Amino acid sequence: MEQLSFFNLPSPCVGICKTDARGYCMGCFRNRDERFQWMNLSDQQKQNVVRLCLQRKRRRQYALYKAKQQQLLQQQAQQNPQFDFSDDTLQKPTDTD
Repeated sequence: MEQLSFFNLPSPCVGICKTDARGYCMGCFRNRDERFQWMNLSDQQKQNVVRLCLQRKRRRQYALYKAKQQQLLQQQAQQNPQFDFSDDTLQKPTDTD
């Protein structure tokens, strides 16, 4: 059952109309079809697109956060190589008894 809405959903466009390598707008996170068909979508479809855009934005923010964390770890490892605990060359204990 479709929920009644009293206002049309405005376009999520923020005026940054560039696409990333995956084809999503870097400003509003809509794909090409979602951008071009916005005026033809029902309110329920528009709500779904907005929900998807929020998910995409959160995923991008998380990926950027993880990349920044990895960069910081690499910088710390370069400054203090004796504290690089991510090094795979550490000897694992062997059971030779």
